[in-house]
Amino acid sequence: MTMRAISQDTLGGPEVLTEVELPRPVPGPSQVLVRVHAAALNPTDYGHRAKGMFLGEPPFVLGWDVSGVVESVGLGVTLYKPGDEVFGMLPYPFGAGAFAEYVTGPARAFAHKPAALDHVAAAAIPLAGLTAWQALVDTADVQAGQRVLIHAAAGGVGHLAVQIAKARGAYVIGTATAGKHEYLRGIGADELIDYREVDFAEAVRDVDVVLDALGGEYSTRSLRTLRKGGLLVTIKPRAQENLAAEAQALGVRAEALLVEADHAGMTALADLVTRGELRPTIAATFPLAEAAKAHALGETGRTVGKLVLVVRP
Repeated sequence: MTMRAISQDTLGGPEVLTEVELPRPVPGPSQVLVRVHAAALNPTDYGHRAKGMFLGEPPFVLGWDVSGVVESVGLGVTLYKPGDEVFGMLPYPFGAGAFAEYVTGPARAFAHKPAALDHVAAAAIPLAGLTAWQALVDTADVQAGQRVLIHAAAGGVGHLAVQIAKARGAYVIGTATAGKHEYLRGIGADELIDYREVDFAEAVRDVDVVLDALGGEYSTRSLRTLRKGGLLVTIKPRAQENLAAEAQALGVRAEALLVEADHAGMTALADLVTRGELRPTIAATFPLAEAAKAHALGETGRTVGKLVLVVRP
């Protein structure tokens, strides 16, 4: 049996993505086979498509975010039965393969899809939501009343991080262009900075936690906004060799995070959705065959929220 998938034979721009027919995968022990209804894009997809990054040389099928229906289960799986609606993140980075009609993955990479979300909205949450959850909750343990600075607050990770921090009772400061401020206030941001007009490193002080989705000089400059003992979590871990030492010299801390597949985290995100405290924003949707168009739009860096491929309308 075969399935449609989006693959590439060479590294390069969006044009290298092509629709192919591949064998339908079979779930192994502790795995589930999911019939994909929707799969979301993330900036890491663009990086892997162009540079190979963790995955090396193609051919490969990209995509980590999945929402769909369990088709079958492998030996030993007790969490799900065929017909269950699930969403989750395939193990990052080597479990990629969501841009296809079917995927296999560890049962505990998934959680039951909240009834409040359709598959498109559910697919938009996993990688970005887990990144925000693992940064703000697992790593920083954000508490009520703390001040949290979120860079790129209207982006895929950022807009979910704003809502997660608010659900924890934090005071949320976000950086974004002025045109996105009204949107961000609507999802809970308390204070907003147009980084094109204001130097956030001068305007913000006594922050407990910074979530840095940008890396580079944003990481080092953000250290100045932290109170003594405060924590910066960057999700750009590769280029941060000296960041911990610079943080220590200033009396603050820095951690570099790479997102992990996480059943407990997915369940926590599902609970936030069910309580009405987390809702993804969908910037645009594309059919699976138009993955290249979705990549091209995503690489502009101007979208608010997430882009999603619709595999089964």
